[in-house]
Amino acid sequence: MTRTLVVVGHGMVGHRLVEALRAEDTENSWRVVVLAEEARPAYDRVALTSYVDGWEAQALALSGSDYAGDSLVELRLNDAVAEIDRTAKTVRTASGHVQPYDALVLATGSRPFVPPVPGHDLPGCFVYRTIEDLDAIRDAVESAKSAKRGRAAAMVVGGGLLGLEAAKALRDMGLSPHVVEMAPRLMPLQVDEGGGSLLRKLITELDLTVHTGTSANKIEQDGRRLTASLTNGTELDLDLIVFSAGVRPRDELARAAGLDVGERGGIITDISCVTSDPDIYAVGECAAVEGRCYGLVAPGYTMAEIVAAQLLGRQGTFPGADMSTKLKLMGVDVASFGDAHATTEGALEVVLADAVSGYYKKLVVSGDEDRTLLGGILVGDASAYNMLRPLVGSKLPADPAAMLAPEGGASAVGVDALPDAAQICSCNNVTKGAITHAITSEGCDSVAKIKGCTKAGTTCGSCVPMLGKLLDACGVEQSKAVCEHFAYSRQELFEIIHATRITTFGELIAKHGTGSGCALCKPAVASILATLDTTAGDGGHVLAGEQATLQDTNDHFLANMQKNGTYSVVPRVPGGEITPEKLIVIGEVAKEFGLYTKITGGQRIDMFGATVDQLPHIWKRLVDAGFESGHAYGKALRTVKSCVGSDWCRYGVQDSVGMAVELELRYRGLRSPHKLKSGVSGCARECAEARSKDFGIIATEKGWNLYVGGNGGAIPRHAELLVSDVDSESLIRYIDRFLMFYVRTADRLQRTAPWIEEMDGGLDHLREVIVDDKLGICEELDAAMAKHVENYADEWRGVLEDPDKLARFTSFVNAPGTPDPTISFKEEREQKVPVLLGVPEVVSR
Repeated sequence: MTRTLVVVGHGMVGHRLVEALRAEDTENSWRVVVLAEEARPAYDRVALTSYVDGWEAQALALSGSDYAGDSLVELRLNDAVAEIDRTAKTVRTASGHVQPYDALVLATGSRPFVPPVPGHDLPGCFVYRTIEDLDAIRDAVESAKSAKRGRAAAMVVGGGLLGLEAAKALRDMGLSPHVVEMAPRLMPLQVDEGGGSLLRKLITELDLTVHTGTSANKIEQDGRRLTASLTNGTELDLDLIVFSAGVRPRDELARAAGLDVGERGGIITDISCVTSDPDIYAVGECAAVEGRCYGLVAPGYTMAEIVAAQLLGRQGTFPGADMSTKLKLMGVDVASFGDAHATTEGALEVVLADAVSGYYKKLVVSGDEDRTLLGGILVGDASAYNMLRPLVGSKLPADPAAMLAPEGGASAVGVDALPDAAQICSCNNVTKGAITHAITSEGCDSVAKIKGCTKAGTTCGSCVPMLGKLLDACGVEQSKAVCEHFAYSRQELFEIIHATRITTFGELIAKHGTGSGCALCKPAVASILATLDTTAGDGGHVLAGEQATLQDTNDHFLANMQKNGTYSVVPRVPGGEITPEKLIVIGEVAKEFGLYTKITGGQRIDMFGATVDQLPHIWKRLVDAGFESGHAYGKALRTVKSCVGSDWCRYGVQDSVGMAVELELRYRGLRSPHKLKSGVSGCARECAEARSKDFGIIATEKGWNLYVGGNGGAIPRHAELLVSDVDSESLIRYIDRFLMFYVRTADRLQRTAPWIEEMDGGLDHLREVIVDDKLGICEELDAAMAKHVENYADEWRGVLEDPDKLARFTSFVNAPGTPDPTISFKEEREQKVPVLLGVPEVVSR
């Protein structure tokens, strides 16, 4: 006989319960009724902050959360349960619907905690918990921006994980957030005093003002403005306030039904997640397992699977929870795992800190000779987290100090050093042994298959790099798929788009992918579309239609975001050659908008400190003077550097300036897998440093030598000679082919150096392809470059001539005029440079 399970609540944990039960209930012994308070199916609340990136709710939807096609699951949305009748074994919803049950699971989650500060319920005060909360915050932000001049300000009450996530969202919406934390440091549950000190420094450098050791005392409103008084005497002028000071379990249904609840809240359960009523279970943040509530999704998933097992007649007990956390906030890594605060008796701490380089690393080990790893804290550099966290409870494979070393360290320790019992995925409690078994015995030959088989990497995703390393360790050749949404490499996607003439991401993913895309595949496809769609007029512009939603921050605003939230503007100066008139215009623009100016290593002038709303005004001045975008923001050609060449230099044997200008104008705007740089030297003295570039040219007495595959970065590499002593026409033809072959075949974000290194046959094969035409594709490569050159259009001008594109630079940013109140200026080397308020001034030398 089929019994009825009623699940109250449809968050991530409630969905996991239904998913687990339906996957294991091969006899269809349970019919499931899910009663949800929210109007939308379960979504990824862990990734809520990413909603701000594109405001697409569907991108957060959990796979299968609508249970389409499953006749044994009924999902009732927007109809909260109002009452539980334990005697009749029914629940009544707000709409009056009465639903009988054989077993009941409470997965009601938690609610935001709002401190009882006078004025906490005034208009302009929000919580940060749901998509609807973020929609309301967005509306308030837009209203605040349109009503004032200068940058809007906000306060986040709470400096823990949730508070910093909220601050990031506000920062991404263009506000200047103040973070107020009652404890003496940020993230007090995760980091210690040393880690908190560095975290504060790194956070304040990113235009977040931090107030620790204080709390909100009173909130008042005057018109649209809010004033928050802190207990330390500080008063803040604000446009909105977000409370993100923790959560409280939603246990009101259980209380009303007479179930046992904890003194500090939460529905009391035993280690099997059974409440004081044997027919009722509680899972997730509303549950207090043996009196303790857990505020992370990973233990909630474990509870859900335990209950699913019991409903099917199997035993299961809650084993405790891994409370490890890892956060990346605007580029700042923070990780905490195991006994991070060294509470274990006899524990020893090993600390490596470098405030100049910006990292703090601590390992907690046992005091015995085994030096068992108990926990750790990583701030500023958490690259070792994926290797260290699974080692908790095991003997370290090397000296603790060596494991923290900047070079080598934990990252140099192979996955072979991990025991099979090491937990690789803490969210879903998946061990190395389980993953290895999936690879060797169940045929999982890709990260995607491991995810599907074991659920590792399907929640926060921080363990995904380890899945790849385990595949390598098992001798499995990995797929080069761009991401989980496309089973193709970037090269294959390029060929699909080229062959099918697809012009939108939506059409591509509908026909050749799954889901709604991510931050990996969207920019990659945008780059391909921009490369192939240049004949479509405005359709080829990176901000045209759907294209705009695919871009990262820099491409979205056609400018480089700097660490204080302003942008830099870099007009193209081909070959570094510029007229006095244009030089004067750059100076006038920089002076008018108060921009910091610097000559770059690529012989251009960079202007720093522009706000988003100023960008079109700056571009208009520059475009009117004959300038165009230098594409400093894009994965495209940046510069072609040159020496002064034969016109001026007594050593020059060819016109390096003329060649540099011609090449830069020819390849400007060419979208590619990664940025491209070039240089042209007029003689063997190499003043343009051409051999450190992706493609570099050195003049000879007979013509030109072409070098390819040189890159700077973490592992500098000199370019290698491809052809020598060629004339100008041949040189350009070979560069055309080199660039187009790279654009078509390189992986996402792969520079030319590793592209050539990983190519079968390396440089010799490359020479056969683009010089000898071994593959018979040179004619096509030549035509593709000719098409690019013919259809090039300046992206800045494209925005200025289109009111719809221009609107992007006003609707999300403050009106110009009043200086940013979060930035003060100091005189340094005869220029104004910003000093973020709350950041100690550092004297430069």
